[in-house]
Amino acid sequence: MSSVSVANYTYTPLNQLKGGTVVNVYGVVKFFKPPYLSKGTDYCSVVTIADQTNVKLTCLLFSGNYEALPQIYKVGDIVRFHRLKIQVYKNEPQGITSSGFASLTFEGTLGAPVLPRTSSKYFHFTDADHKMVEALRIWASTHIPPSSTLVQLYDVQPMQYFDLTCQLLGKAQVDGASFLLKVWDGTRTPFPSWRVLIENEVLEGDLSHIRRLQNLTVDILVYDNHVQVAKSLKVGSFLRIYSLHTKLQSVSSESQASLSLEFHLHGGTSYGRGITVLPESNSDVEQLKKDLQSADLAAPQHSDGICQSDHEDSFLTLSSSGSVSLCEVERCQQLSATILTDHHYLEKTPLCAILKQKAPQQYRIRAKLRSYKPKGLFQSVKLYCPKCHSLQEVPHENDLDIILRDGASKTPDTKLQNTPLYDSEVWSTEDQGGRKVVTHFVKRNGVLPLSSVCLILIEGGTLGEICKLSSEFHSIIPVKSGPEDLELLDLSVPFLIQGRLYHYGCKQCSSLKPIQNLNSLVGETSWIPSSVAEALGIVPLQHVFVMTFTLDDGTGVLEAYLMDSDRFFQIPASEVLLDDNLQRSMDLIMDMFCPPGTKIDVYPWMECVIRSYNVTNGAEQQICYQIFDTTVAEDVT
Repeated sequence: MSSVSVANYTYTPLNQLKGGTVVNVYGVVKFFKPPYLSKGTDYCSVVTIADQTNVKLTCLLFSGNYEALPQIYKVGDIVRFHRLKIQVYKNEPQGITSSGFASLTFEGTLGAPVLPRTSSKYFHFTDADHKMVEALRIWASTHIPPSSTLVQLYDVQPMQYFDLTCQLLGKAQVDGASFLLKVWDGTRTPFPSWRVLIENEVLEGDLSHIRRLQNLTVDILVYDNHVQVAKSLKVGSFLRIYSLHTKLQSVSSESQASLSLEFHLHGGTSYGRGITVLPESNSDVEQLKKDLQSADLAAPQHSDGICQSDHEDSFLTLSSSGSVSLCEVERCQQLSATILTDHHYLEKTPLCAILKQKAPQQYRIRAKLRSYKPKGLFQSVKLYCPKCHSLQEVPHENDLDIILRDGASKTPDTKLQNTPLYDSEVWSTEDQGGRKVVTHFVKRNGVLPLSSVCLILIEGGTLGEICKLSSEFHSIIPVKSGPEDLELLDLSVPFLIQGRLYHYGCKQCSSLKPIQNLNSLVGETSWIPSSVAEALGIVPLQHVFVMTFTLDDGTGVLEAYLMDSDRFFQIPASEVLLDDNLQRSMDLIMDMFCPPGTKIDVYPWMECVIRSYNVTNGAEQQICYQIFDTTVAEDVT
């Protein structure tokens, strides 16, 4: 497929893209995140497209105007991007917005009207463009599977992530971090849906209409970055809510037990979470309107075998003004969501007693997680120095790239190439005036090993180049030319890269040694990070989760600090930022501990070991608490 000219524009196939160029492209959407506030006042939309060349392109599109970004509603939509800048990231082309960027979006459904969606007042769309859209629709019908995440309420199951097309009936502010949306799609859930108890005065919408449709409506709580979007929605509008999460919650009372299905749109943008308003001309909205018109308003909202009270008192309430009820404390038969890994000999101590005692001491407690910080779980991963006990943020890839590019501007010293420790290869890049990059291949007993076990020292490489090499070589160390020997580039970047794992060192505690000290390890069978750090005089930093838990046992409330690398969650902190599945596991664990929108009485119990210690802040001394020797129970992970 060669470049195609349409009217005054040329469209480049995705298999012909080159870094540093500005192009016009057509494509079919394979994945997208609705526009979200990325940083400052800029909105970002992430879109992955493909075309008939079967090549994918991921685009990061930024704009200060939410409406200026592509109006994409589902996988399979067709997009036209004008003035898309192509850059190379991790050896793959990536599209970003440039000056004058514009887009058109079309439904991808065969036979649907070819109507452009755009916020631009002026755009060219010719018969040739029309043929291009139709050709992509035909290709997509056999190459891009329709979204399997679009689900109607009658098909929803607990512990499911799905996309919902619905109409907004009412909305209300619940608290500073959550917002309520009352929606329907004309079908009934297979389980009774929960109700968030709020005052009628704060609910925006037609109360009589909502009451008439009560058997078909569901309450959705949206959190964090989605709250502002939810506030701006107009009652009556048609929505698509992406990556909505359901869970089944058990509620007990003296007379009966009941189950209800909860709906949550969690914070963040993982898996494309977000909310989009659909126009009434959209074919999915036209089908939704038919479903709403034919809905059975009188049908009861429950399925066989599940008991639901006729009274609102059985519904879950969003918050509890008090602590865990003391009658709930007595239910010691309830299994704990966490278990102890040591100190089983300790007797359980109520929080009210702990709060009256001096530090340092150790306690065994049984409590519930009232709340936790940070809410964005990815923000909980820090770098910890076991020597000076300092904590620091995990560097962002953009910051790493800046430091590496600054190092790449330095001229390599040819006198430090091809030593008994390593063989060196020099190559020139096409950018930055023929930048020199030197790769030093560390030998093992005088012989170059296979790439799968080879350590290389890279001098003058960018992050993208290093990422490419890390997929082929066992380990990489970024270096620079020193007065007498190669030296580590900068401890602001990883001192050792192994695949996607980055190992960092403490600037304050490390006493760097020359690269030639690696001679002591050339006989080793593998490059162990701790051994490399010791040889180079580095105190390695550990990836840890750092969180604050507010615990409540009915006798008192206590804030406890959690710092853990992999024992508590049974998830490695060093890998969670690299793996979406691990991030989802973290979300599920925290939702299990602290279910959004429910009474604390129905939260699971946590059994923990905590230690108290004194902290001096100026002239003031306070007692703090830390969780240790505790892990999430296997049956909840």
